[in-house]
Amino acid sequence: MSFSSSPSSPSPFSSSSPAGAGRGTRPDAGGGRQGGTGRGAGRAARPRFGFGLIGPRRDRHAVPLEQLGALGLPVGDDGMVIGVDAEGRPAVLGINRPTPYDVTLIGGLWTAQVMALRAAATGARIAVETGRAPAWTALAQAAGGGQPCITLHDVGRVPPQGASAGSPVVVVRDCGMRPPRGRVVSGPWQSVVTLLPYLSPVAPRLLEKSSLVGVQRVSPDEATQIGRIMGIPRAESEALSTLADGVTLWCTPGDRQFVMTQATDAETGLLGSARRMD
Repeated sequence: MSFSSSPSSPSPFSSSSPAGAGRGTRPDAGGGRQGGTGRGAGRAARPRFGFGLIGPRRDRHAVPLEQLGALGLPVGDDGMVIGVDAEGRPAVLGINRPTPYDVTLIGGLWTAQVMALRAAATGARIAVETGRAPAWTALAQAAGGGQPCITLHDVGRVPPQGASAGSPVVVVRDCGMRPPRGRVVSGPWQSVVTLLPYLSPVAPRLLEKSSLVGVQRVSPDEATQIGRIMGIPRAESEALSTLADGVTLWCTPGDRQFVMTQATDAETGLLGSARRMD
């Protein structure tokens, strides 16, 4: 994890030259310039039938081997930009994977909806399992430019999605404090994001089986429990009770990173400003 037709042109086999323009001349072996003098020499700059004008001749571009590294391009990880890290660098979350991928977010609806929008922008289909459909309706209607890329389903009513490499799926489970076991689980090219508003009795089980855990502002007691479950150092776990709106600590078994999610103008117009409480 890193939190990292132009206008139509004449056919190349046609010519605007008068009939018989090439009669009595021929391209020479050095690149098509017409030989001779007089009328033949005046036609040297005209297009060759089927090939056009001779292009410019320049020296080849070359760079010394020791300077080759200067031509490198910074290419980040593949996925969706979930925010920026403490240094202002893009934080990238690769959520479309060929293996099962479970994400648990202890946080607000706003962040989950931004994730859904950005996952849809990567080409994924989003299935939202929720008990509060009105909170997702405007998002589902606005996303995809009229295409049904975000669909809403009642709790326990998500049908098989038929995920594939060409059509990945993200299932967002917004089922309250005690989400029931889902009928649709993670699999190849189908990730599951479970949203918990707070730490609940089912949270330890979800956190332990998740490939990625996001934690937003929680109470000091919850921060202590989460720190113990996730093995987070004390300084970082204590910071969980003071996080600003839009800030999330994303954790994997081997990595942790604080990320600020910054909404675009379109996201702000649709979802409002970042907030932890709903």
